[in-house]
Amino acid sequence: MFFGLNALADESPGFGEPVSANDLNALDVTVEPDGKGLPNGSGSAVEGAMVYQNHCFACHGKNGEDGINARLAGGHGSLTTAIPVKTLGSFWPYATTIFDYVRRAMPFQTPGTLSNDELYAVTAYLLFINDVIDEEQMMNAESLPAVSMPNRDNFVWDFIPRN
Repeated sequence: MFFGLNALADESPGFGEPVSANDLNALDVTVEPDGKGLPNGSGSAVEGAMVYQNHCFACHGKNGEDGINARLAGGHGSLTTAIPVKTLGSFWPYATTIFDYVRRAMPFQTPGTLSNDELYAVTAYLLFINDVIDEEQMMNAESLPAVSMPNRDNFVWDFIPRN
């Protein structure tokens, strides 16, 4: 009996196959603030209005201001007040982070289901309703990282070591 068990110890447990580098890279949807990792595709706020209506309106309301979930627009000039309104336009430092978050987590019921063109379009729409870009401006892997967010320069690097 001991010899039979020893022979089985050389076999793998049969849990599947090792993941290839290509398969693993396909799962990496990270987009960095400088735009590294942005996919091909494009979209404008005009196109994004329909994506927003179909996938975002129910939770975030008309123009991102009166929904049952987080407010997405407005709040400009409120960060130094007693009740700051932290929205995409008033607080977030990078437009690429909006794309990255929507790509990973939205729509809430079906995250990761929007196409790259839909993602660029709805990101453009969110930037438009925050008065960051013009309605016709196309967002893509080159133009999105170039967007300068209103609060971009109000963040400081924290060099305090954490344990």
